[in-house]
Amino acid sequence: MAMASPDLSFVLISFTLFFSIFPSHSKLLSSPSPISSPSPKPSPSTHSSSILDPKQLKALQSLNIPIGKDPCNPQHNTTITCDSSTPFRHIVSLSLTNCSDDVALSNTALKSLSTLNTLKFINCPVKPIKFPAQLTSSLKSFTCINSLKKLTGVWLSRLQNVTNLTVSHVSVTASGPSIILSSMKSLRIVTLSDANLTGYLPKHWHGNVSYIDLSGNKLKGKIPSSLTELENLVFLNLSSNSLNGSIPESFGDLSSLQNVSLSSNSLSGSIPDSIAAISGLVHLDLGSNKLNGSIPEFISDMKRLKYLNLEKNNFHGVLPFNASFIKRLDVLKIGENANLCYNHSTLSKKVKLGIAPCDKHGLPMSPPPSKEINSDDSDDSEDYADDESEKKHHSHGPSKVVLGIAIALSLIVFLIVFLILLAKCCK
Repeated sequence: MAMASPDLSFVLISFTLFFSIFPSHSKLLSSPSPISSPSPKPSPSTHSSSILDPKQLKALQSLNIPIGKDPCNPQHNTTITCDSSTPFRHIVSLSLTNCSDDVALSNTALKSLSTLNTLKFINCPVKPIKFPAQLTSSLKSFTCINSLKKLTGVWLSRLQNVTNLTVSHVSVTASGPSIILSSMKSLRIVTLSDANLTGYLPKHWHGNVSYIDLSGNKLKGKIPSSLTELENLVFLNLSSNSLNGSIPESFGDLSSLQNVSLSSNSLSGSIPDSIAAISGLVHLDLGSNKLNGSIPEFISDMKRLKYLNLEKNNFHGVLPFNASFIKRLDVLKIGENANLCYNHSTLSKKVKLGIAPCDKHGLPMSPPPSKEINSDDSDDSEDYADDESEKKHHSHGPSKVVLGIAIALSLIVFLIVFLILLAKCCK
């Protein structure tokens, strides 16, 4: 066999040494990956080395907000959310909760925080200041609960780009909600509750609104029919105000409505038949008003209804609900409707509804039951009559004590007379 040339031997030795020193490269050469294979994705922690913008860090420190070594790390801070920009990250969400007395707002600090789109004050009664224009334009969500000692409608109206506005348990000086809401064209969720608001409900709403809570204020006047044009409205709470008039006949146009509370007002009239068109209604609260008329039968056909409050009104007639409908509800309140009664032939005899059973004329029986409701009208009336006759019998008949005293006195008199006669005979 011929010996290999020196050049060929050198090449073979070089390849052997290369594969022994770099085995990983040998695998790549032996089974190359397809050209079209995707390159490895960057690690999720690509921006983890980025730090917070020094200006924003200084702003947090000037506001006396306690922060950890890394304010943007969610494990160390639940009140701050940052973006992932480089070389510096920026705060996009800030929540000031249970503030200490040292926390104070400053215009310089808020200017540095103009990247915020969410700002929350919760139990933070600091003095409000005018927000810089950059901040008011960037905010999309603003929450103020039991915070910012005093607010005005003009102050809130500057937040023109918010989609979510929540102000609760804060005294707001304004002649009505319209001053606050009219300029917020992108608004979808609004809560202005327990804010001491006066005036009337807005007559014009932007069509994007899906959630309205104006409860616990001093709003007066009628519910405007324009409110029923909000096709996307899912939640409506106007309870605990001073609203009057009737519920708009077009109320059923709120086809997306799931939760409605109009309780604790002075609303009158009947329940509109159009409400039957709101098939997805889950919560209906009309309690503590001056509503009258009969309770509509269509309410029992609402398959998704779980909460129904009609108590403390002036409804009359026969309750149109059967046992299966009542059982399907989580909450049913219909008490304190003096002229309303129920048909005991369709309901359990022990059901407790807070209203009287109906007599044969469809009127509440008198007196109304105070304990268990029996299923038989005649039995109820007969038992009541027997009780009354028995009371009369006892009240008009002689008392046993008086009768006993009379007998004893008679015996004493008889004994005295007998002794006198006996003494005369002995003489």
